[in-house]
Amino acid sequence: MVWEYLKEPRKRGGLLLAMGLIIATAAGVGFRRMHQPEPIVAGPGVTTERMLSHYVSSLAGTPADTPVFILEGKQPGATMLILGGVHPQEVAGLMAAVLMVENAEVQQGRLIVIPQSNRSGFTYTEPLEGFPHEFTIDTPHGPRWFRVGMRLTNPVHQWPDPDLYIHPQTGEPMVGWEARNLNRAFPGDANGRYTHRLNAAIIELIREENVDMVFDMHEAYPEYPVINMLVAHENAFEVATIATWGLEARGIAMDLQPSPKLLRGLSHREVGDHTTALAVLGETANAAMGRFRGRTSSELVVGGRDRNYERAAGLGRLFVPFTEEGHPLISRAARHLATIEELINGFNEINPERQIIVSNVPEYEQLLQEGFGPFLRAVPQG
Repeated sequence: MVWEYLKEPRKRGGLLLAMGLIIATAAGVGFRRMHQPEPIVAGPGVTTERMLSHYVSSLAGTPADTPVFILEGKQPGATMLILGGVHPQEVAGLMAAVLMVENAEVQQGRLIVIPQSNRSGFTYTEPLEGFPHEFTIDTPHGPRWFRVGMRLTNPVHQWPDPDLYIHPQTGEPMVGWEARNLNRAFPGDANGRYTHRLNAAIIELIREENVDMVFDMHEAYPEYPVINMLVAHENAFEVATIATWGLEARGIAMDLQPSPKLLRGLSHREVGDHTTALAVLGETANAAMGRFRGRTSSELVVGGRDRNYERAAGLGRLFVPFTEEGHPLISRAARHLATIEELINGFNEINPERQIIVSNVPEYEQLLQEGFGPFLRAVPQG
């Protein structure tokens, strides 16, 4: 009966058209959902909320505009900027920034936190990479969801890529798609391409707010040599050294590397060169990003366990240990938070006249034992 129906071209065409419309509608719903921002709840320590376009007005109304949370103490002191989501699929930085926004309280000085530095990159995934669009965390108030995203600005927002990307300030040539890489385009250009305007806004924030120290949170695949490591501009090397000692004393292994002077466009180089802020970048181990990984599921993103990486570790192919426990998201975010604490301790030791005093940052061991749930707030309804 169906076969006889489909023999007629007009009817067959109508059926194919209907099927196409169903598929396109489903894809459109998914596409629209990717542009829905995940909720971030301002905790009691947040004193000011604004958008990044406050610093470069040309970002206003664009998908690059992103929330900035300021936590200011009653006593004057120094200011630290914390960047998450410069590379959106490196989700430990996002989660550490969210935990700071929702929990930390500042008694002296200021913290400025941008959880989704490249908000555009949170609005898509690359189909051939097989990434999930989001992951969920259970909390006492119900599940909280967060976006995974991709490394670069969404090509819908900046297109086309040049055949060769030339870093504007230094002339360093890079592959064309790096024009959409927020961490290859510092210090940016307020009148330039989409991503460069975003870079310029972060630099302008640093200057206008007199930021003293910047910590940019990243992740890398386990076979990458720069991992569980701080990369520090030469101006920040002393404070990063003290932070590394503090982490080692707590049993948190962290290496330290100087920022290469010939590797351009990165935060740890260009922030240090173009502002007075001390610039440090941190890397943790994310198995969901690597070439050896198996199925890229939300379980891999959150749990950080992968049998392929266990085998690779046994063959000596990795730069970090990798057991059946893996590198869970909670341990990676906890490592970033502990690094923030130790960078602040190092800064305070060097600058006793301009302290940053912060409380209620979730403790490393407590996070490992209790998970994210107790430290994520209920999302207001309506």
